[in-house]
Amino acid sequence: MKLKFLFSFLALYCFLTDFSAQKKIDGVDFQEKITINNSDVILNGGGLREKYFTLDLYVGALYLKSKSSDANKIIMSDDDMGIRIVIVSSMVTRERFIEALEDGFKNTTAGKSTAEQIAQFKTFLKDPFVEGDEISLNYHKSDAVYLYKNGQKRGAFKGLEFKQALFGIWLGGKPADSSLKEDMLGLD
Repeated sequence: MKLKFLFSFLALYCFLTDFSAQKKIDGVDFQEKITINNSDVILNGGGLREKYFTLDLYVGALYLKSKSSDANKIIMSDDDMGIRIVIVSSMVTRERFIEALEDGFKNTTAGKSTAEQIAQFKTFLKDPFVEGDEISLNYHKSDAVYLYKNGQKRGAFKGLEFKQALFGIWLGGKPADSSLKEDMLGLD
């Protein structure tokens, strides 16, 4: 009887579990589907952020309601979406991440950010970074970008224009890494 129960439980578990729900991108597992603002979003694409072609920094992935390779449409869209970043190098410190973010805001070709919002980023990410840390930037339609570190909400940035500037760092006309942009757009 116990054996029959065990087989029934295992059959039910296999039926209810989606074993293909994750995708490995450059050694990091990403969920194929997540929920942002009570909306299901799917993994559009992702890739490795490198420096000098040899130094792996982080793996980034883009989540959208439906797949798209149109960077401008994604940047300008007022829809639930997110970017997930997983640090894969001890070379990525909090200070270097913030410095790269500041450069990204200077170079972004869309939206608008203020000095106060960038200063807020610094305070929301005040603790040290370590390999394996995860940064999530979740945009809630008609509301704000919510910043999470390792699943813990750190703060929010109101407005579509800020979201456009932020997503423009990775997807805009002068992206932080053009190869990562192509990967996030699913063009790899």
